[in-house]
Amino acid sequence: MIRRVPLAFSFALVLLPLAAQETAKPQEPAAPAVNTAIVPVPREGAWKERHDKINADVAARRGDCELIFIGDSITQGWEGAGKGIWKERMAPRHAVNLGISGDRTEHVLWRFENGNLEGIAPKAAVVMIGTNNFGHGTNSPEQVLEGVRAVVQRLRERLPGTKILLLGIFPRGDRFNEMRGNLLQVNQALSRLNDGEQVFFADIGAAFVEDDGSISKEIMPDALHLSAEGYQRWADAIEPWLVRLLAS
Repeated sequence: MIRRVPLAFSFALVLLPLAAQETAKPQEPAAPAVNTAIVPVPREGAWKERHDKINADVAARRGDCELIFIGDSITQGWEGAGKGIWKERMAPRHAVNLGISGDRTEHVLWRFENGNLEGIAPKAAVVMIGTNNFGHGTNSPEQVLEGVRAVVQRLRERLPGTKILLLGIFPRGDRFNEMRGNLLQVNQALSRLNDGEQVFFADIGAAFVEDDGSISKEIMPDALHLSAEGYQRWADAIEPWLVRLLAS
């Protein structure tokens, strides 16, 4: 005996393969996330006051500026825990501190376009930036890398006669951690920016790390910011570079 299949059920069977095909269609690729590390933006409050002060310092030193330091709170700290070493080692070299606490690469990029480099032509620039892009959890290692590259590229464009000493992002955390691994990867990629002519890369992170891989509170009290001894180690580590770049 032949059993008849209801028409509605037969129609559903025909549609099943079509529905499966619809489901199997590849999804449209999501729009790429904007890399905030390369989009210049300012900050507010005390940051603006510090930015304006830097602009005033730069304007006052246009004929007397041979060395600039660019970065975040670790760089600004040359005016705090590192004050004595700065006075002894950097001030005689006519150095200007362009560090602002909390800055990320996007903030430095904005500052470049808004007065921090206006009218100066230093022989050398020391750049160490990017740790806050990691620390605030806003950027991936790939994005941080792109952000630091953008800072270097813009600096080259604005100050074509200035030699750039690009430092690897300093290690942070008293022991080995995921962030240290990410920093290492970024620093390895940044080393490729070294062209031996205008950009020179130096990873001096080992100067702050003990033999067992830890970071002493005597060097970084909070495992991030430097003590006076930390700034002494920083100055010692880049001394050969400064002698070379400022002599050229």
